[in-house]
Amino acid sequence: MTREELLEKVKTARPSVTVVGLGGAGCNIATWIAEKKLAGGKIIAANTDAPHLSTMTRADKIILLGEKLCKGHGCGGFPERGAEAARENLDEIREELKGSNLMFLVAGLGGGSGTGAIPVFAEAGREAGALTIACVTIPFTIEMIRREKARNAIKELAENCDSIIVIDNSKLREVAGNLPLKEALAVANALVGSFVKNLTDTITQPSLVNLDYADLRAVMERGGISAIGIGEGNGENRIEKSVSQALSTPLLDITDISTAYGVMIHIVGGEDMTLDEVAIAGEQIMQKVPYTKRVIWGAKVDPALTGSVRVMSVLTGVTCPFLSGEIKETAKAPVQVPKEIPVEIIKPIREAMEHMAKAQEVSYLNEKIHKAAVLSKEK
Repeated sequence: MTREELLEKVKTARPSVTVVGLGGAGCNIATWIAEKKLAGGKIIAANTDAPHLSTMTRADKIILLGEKLCKGHGCGGFPERGAEAARENLDEIREELKGSNLMFLVAGLGGGSGTGAIPVFAEAGREAGALTIACVTIPFTIEMIRREKARNAIKELAENCDSIIVIDNSKLREVAGNLPLKEALAVANALVGSFVKNLTDTITQPSLVNLDYADLRAVMERGGISAIGIGEGNGENRIEKSVSQALSTPLLDITDISTAYGVMIHIVGGEDMTLDEVAIAGEQIMQKVPYTKRVIWGAKVDPALTGSVRVMSVLTGVTCPFLSGEIKETAKAPVQVPKEIPVEIIKPIREAMEHMAKAQEVSYLNEKIHKAAVLSKEK
């Protein structure tokens, strides 16, 4: 085989990657990825809100969902309308996804457009034969109605997605608790965006330790509910600190990481990162997840990180109380109020939100009791 033939083979062997941003939050994440220059991938922004969609100038393709149904005005927070709007564009969606090997669906769940449309896109991705990975954020614990919408959407996604990466906004307090709300939510978007970009870069570009598409498929295919964790350390024992943090604080409440089906670790360090450090990372991972079926890892050198190490973990096939219906009591961390906001403003808002949460919880319990009574009578 000549060098020219080999280079041509490399081009055709490179996986075709499609990133689809759905709804307002999903489109914003897709824009973040586009601004960071996604390697060898196509970015699609899809929404029912025409004014918001018109600002997505960096996307390779924009799709106004449900033009006849929603007339470009959004879908009012109703997932059913979001799903119906996506089905209106089903032929166009299928055409855009043709030939994709790997598809990322990104959305913030709990509203209408992204929540309703993402299962429709997932089904189209499965039909196209793509490895389909959904990367979604779910609302804060206090947003009980929106969380219920998110839960239902994830259950639908499970029918057609290979893996569903879930980031719980409530867990953001562990990595961004001191930030103002707007900045903290931007962190969630950046986490989803950086996960998609780093993963795509890793399988399409040369790295210190490469991951290829087959490696990714082995861990993510039929991976189910998945969680990501991040860790960064510097100074003495920096690699141990980073790996421990990435594995011990995933951004989703999960039961036991040791039972994860698969684990993927991506390590990025400066030019001073040593082979010994990478080996220690591998040993530490196996101690934390001794029963996992598959472990893959990649490493990349970034001169900007000289002196520090950054680790991102992906745990697939995990059990999550939020999705299994279990109720898990956890110690509540103290609320951290940014100094810029006076306490006298925060206090009444917090009290009102707590009152709303209690009212919604009572309503939810009453509904459960009523259903149980009806079932008892039927028996």
